[in-house]
Amino acid sequence: MPTLDDLRRVIRRIEGARPPRPAPGRVETVLGGEVLETDAGSILAVQHDVALAASYGAVRLGEITTVAPATLALLSPNVGAQVDPRGLVFLDTETTGLAGGTGTYAFLVGLARIDGDHLRLTQFFMRDLDEEPALVAALAPRLAGASGIVTFNGGGFDVPLLETRFILQRRRWPGALPHLDLMHPSRRVWGAWLDDCRLATLEQRVLGVERERDVPGSAIPSLYFQFLRRRNAVPLRDVLAHNRHDVLALVGVLGWLTRALDGAVPLRPEEHAGVGRLWERSDVERACACYEAALAAGLDGALAQLVRLRLARWEKRRARWAAARALWERATVHRPASGGTTTFDPRPWEELAKFHEHRARDLAAARRIVTRALDLATDAGAPGRILDAFTYRLARLERRLGCDPHGGARRPPDPPALRAGSESRPSASALADRR
Repeated sequence: MPTLDDLRRVIRRIEGARPPRPAPGRVETVLGGEVLETDAGSILAVQHDVALAASYGAVRLGEITTVAPATLALLSPNVGAQVDPRGLVFLDTETTGLAGGTGTYAFLVGLARIDGDHLRLTQFFMRDLDEEPALVAALAPRLAGASGIVTFNGGGFDVPLLETRFILQRRRWPGALPHLDLMHPSRRVWGAWLDDCRLATLEQRVLGVERERDVPGSAIPSLYFQFLRRRNAVPLRDVLAHNRHDVLALVGVLGWLTRALDGAVPLRPEEHAGVGRLWERSDVERACACYEAALAAGLDGALAQLVRLRLARWEKRRARWAAARALWERATVHRPASGGTTTFDPRPWEELAKFHEHRARDLAAARRIVTRALDLATDAGAPGRILDAFTYRLARLERRLGCDPHGGARRPPDPPALRAGSESRPSASALADRR
């Protein structure tokens, strides 16, 4: 049996091999913030000031100071034409999950607003879930004094979540505050050619910013729950850095969009097409100019086909028939591919058929177009509804032309004796009498 001295030696050996873990540092020290006292308790606030003369990737942050209110209204119909850009608040949240509802907390809220010649970025962090009243109390005056808020997908997540948290804390959410959700104009500009329109994708592909040691958004909730259990705030440094990048990316994307609308930034052909979609809401002439610039710059593929058809639609509405016809004829040459096989796009063929039938009054030309379209659709294995539509149009054109399905003039109807069958065919002497 081991003696007491033997057990003591074993304990000393174990303690010497594994030194005691140092106590975690204070959260405000680790994260570099200070404790802010509110009327509902204390909350940790981490503040960063960034000069407006600095750039975030390809965009200077000060670009947002010269945004015209009309441009903001163009980017979002929810924003009026009287919003002061210097009073905008750029907002992004980090939460305990994406499910929403009363069980989801926004444990970190980043806000940025212009203050003099710099951008003041403040992050409010909940050191525990019971600090939510203080978080809401710190946010309320900053939102109440804003001219509007800017988010990315905030209309679908951040704003409803914060509104729920405000209600639970018996505070009024500033519902009348104009809200510019940059996800919607971003999808109009980049959605047709980028793989996705996530903010991180735009930050990398458009602004040219590469994050270092960025924590994935999907890992952030688990990192926060680990902090609540172990009180070690070191891994949260990357979470706060992720949030700061998201807020600065909001500023950068807004600056890029406003410069693009003003024609102050060189654009790819795909971006010309996307900016044209933004202009469609208010200025068709400028939208068409963007579409023409995209095609002139060498836009190709499926996006070029889409641009031709959109441009042709506007030319048709403005009764510029020659331009519309040229675009439709060019679009019929495009052969989109899907899964290695050629597909059939019926839209330019339908428009050309309608133009020749109803505008040019050239039924023969319309019939030739529909016949060719029907052949191509059949070869490409187009859906039955497309084949039926062209078949119906072809039959109508043939009735109007008075021709048979194989071309040429329609034959006069056979005599009743001939239609009855061979057994009632007239005799040779009867035919001789007829002649």
